[in-house]
Amino acid sequence: MQKLNGTSYAKTVRPIKILQFGEGNFLRAFADWIIQKLNDGKVINADVCVVQPVEAGRVEELAKQDGLYTVCLEGVDKGERVQTREIIDVLADFVNPYTDYAKFLQYAHSEELEVIISNTTEAGIALDSTDTDFSVCPRSFPGKLLAFLYERYNFFGADAKGLAIVPCELIDNNGATLKRVLVQLAQIRNMGEDFIRWLTTANHFTDTLVDRIVPGYPRDTVESVWRQTGYEDNDVVKAEVFHLWVLKQEPFVESKFPADKCALNVIFAPDITPYKQRKVKILNGAHTAMVPIAYLCGLDTVGEAMEDADVRAFVEQLIFDEIKPTIDLPQDETDRFAFSVLERFQNPFIRHELMSIALNSTSKFCSRLLPTYNDYKRLFGRSPKHIMFAFASLVAFFRGKRGSEPIALQDEARHLEFWKELWNGVYDFEELAREALSYINGGLATVQNITLVSQYLEDIESLGMRNALQKFLDVQLAD
Repeated sequence: MQKLNGTSYAKTVRPIKILQFGEGNFLRAFADWIIQKLNDGKVINADVCVVQPVEAGRVEELAKQDGLYTVCLEGVDKGERVQTREIIDVLADFVNPYTDYAKFLQYAHSEELEVIISNTTEAGIALDSTDTDFSVCPRSFPGKLLAFLYERYNFFGADAKGLAIVPCELIDNNGATLKRVLVQLAQIRNMGEDFIRWLTTANHFTDTLVDRIVPGYPRDTVESVWRQTGYEDNDVVKAEVFHLWVLKQEPFVESKFPADKCALNVIFAPDITPYKQRKVKILNGAHTAMVPIAYLCGLDTVGEAMEDADVRAFVEQLIFDEIKPTIDLPQDETDRFAFSVLERFQNPFIRHELMSIALNSTSKFCSRLLPTYNDYKRLFGRSPKHIMFAFASLVAFFRGKRGSEPIALQDEARHLEFWKELWNGVYDFEELAREALSYINGGLATVQNITLVSQYLEDIESLGMRNALQKFLDVQLAD
């Protein structure tokens, strides 16, 4: 079988206008896939130079295939099962700054360069105040980027050569945070007010939200992919069909990277906060609520949960009756996103274990469901019953047993200790509810919530999760 490379595939040559910090599966199946679509649609004419952000990386491996690789999209889209295979050919050059720092800095002299994209993990955008020796490759991502921009400033010395900087790291206000860290590091290095002015005015940073599940290299099925495509590809990457990229409106960034101009799910918005809240509340919140209920019903994966009529009914009611009303976006947009989330949950090509989502469930309830609880209570003056049932199920889950089978609980030590002591104490269900609600948030321990959670706990204990869930759904239908 032939190998995928520049000899077996006619690679298109374009000017390198994008510098990309990161060569991992996510960027290649998300940002680079989008760049491919923009090129194919004649929206842009741009290739990518990939910079390896850490010492142990894969740029050398990617270069062996001349930057060519296959993206396999698999999932459900508008009710239809989708499987596609597409060659991505936008990666044109590769730099390991740890072994070729001069080549890395040389790209700062490029007249054609316009955009910088990064995904260096959430910990990547952080200040290392000791990362100040730019005579060698800096350790941190902000250090590397600052060295690069300083080289560009010294070479051009002109405002016209600033860049559009688009971070994809999963932290709040990632663009603003990266800009702030760069300024702090520049001040520590005494790089001068003129450079800092150029850094903050000639260059344009934007906040972003990215969303696509990328399982990565399909190790167990890669030979099947090779047979389907007819070539051997050691850099193939698997992803779901759904994609969303929300970027904060910034005219310079939009002019250099018009990613919303090719029928893609890319949005330039004045504020990305509602979109992030929508994702956290609907996708992450539904995941967190689903896990203890589905798992205690004897299910093991998200896909199985979506095939289960009772669990699916609960999830749909939670999303449309309690979460959706709290989101400050047009209803039709929120509906489309909600339906896409349900399709993503039932993706037959991805096995998503409930217990992997269960990791750190205590803090996840606080970050993913408590904001919806607070917004719903403020809007309607009553507690959202689905969230309260989900909380009661979480309490039952942390008892640590599914029937006679022990549950491998994983959470912070302090939370595990609380749940252990709670269930080892001599409490009635009302006291269990009061203690658990108070631990999560003192404001939750209202008379109404204690009554609801204690009743749900009693049902779960006496009837079992399956029958308790059916009773809950029947009551909601009657109401």
